[in-house]
Amino acid sequence: MSVSLNKGQRVDLTKDRPSLKNIIVGLGWDVNHYDGEASFDLDASLFMTKANGKVGKDEDFIFYGNLEHSSKSVKHMGDNLTGEGDGDDEVIKIKLDKIPSDYETLAVAVTIYDAEKRLQNFGMVSNAYVRVVDETTGEELVRFDLSEDFSTMVFGEIYRHNGEWKFKAVGSGYNGGLKALCNQYGIDAD
Repeated sequence: MSVSLNKGQRVDLTKDRPSLKNIIVGLGWDVNHYDGEASFDLDASLFMTKANGKVGKDEDFIFYGNLEHSSKSVKHMGDNLTGEGDGDDEVIKIKLDKIPSDYETLAVAVTIYDAEKRLQNFGMVSNAYVRVVDETTGEELVRFDLSEDFSTMVFGEIYRHNGEWKFKAVGSGYNGGLKALCNQYGIDAD
């Protein structure tokens, strides 16, 4: 049964599902058409962080420009530029049992490409959501709807606690786009 979360809420992913190994993070949105406006391009990304809350290396940032982590535990399935069609528009696959033990948190972020230049934010996009799905069964475990007036947001964190994987709905918006977000996680985006 899916849990629709609000900011700050947490849910156990593996405690009641000890067989849960493979999850999908899906991002979906519908296109709003406004006269003279550029199209919306939402991008899902993930930061694999250590105990200090920072990435160990730039390659720990998984996004459309770096599709797979060297451990093969996280794989971005590619960039969708339009949001057209049904279902998830961008997908990140995660193998929980393959994530190296020195990584504690997987921070899932969503950005709108070129949002500052185009004056766009999530409040201007219809039906934008991020969800976590059990890849084996197809069961939606967690869902978070995006409607903030930001163009860059950390949606949530998948984190390891006492040997179990949990999910925390963060919903923190960032000004300054992807560059500000990268700096937050220890990546020099200059």
